[in-house]
Amino acid sequence: MTIAQMFNQSGVLALLGMSVVFGFLIILVVVISVAGRIIHALGLDKELSAAPAVNAVSGGAGGVDGAVVAAITAAVKAYRKE
Repeated sequence: MTIAQMFNQSGVLALLGMSVVFGFLIILVVVISVAGRIIHALGLDKELSAAPAVNAVSGGAGGVDGAVVAAITAAVKAYRKE
């Protein structure tokens, strides 16, 4: 096998590999788009849009209380003094 034949074979394999990956990515985009449309059509995305936005530090549902933040800050300062 000559160098030219090896270069030719490696070029074909590289193009084939890139084509397979590109095809898979196209299929992935199509499947995700179709799944998103199905979820939207079934109304399963309504729960996410209806949830109120809560600041994570404000003490809302699932948030962190200001007293807890102050206690953690004091503990870290005390640890660093040691």
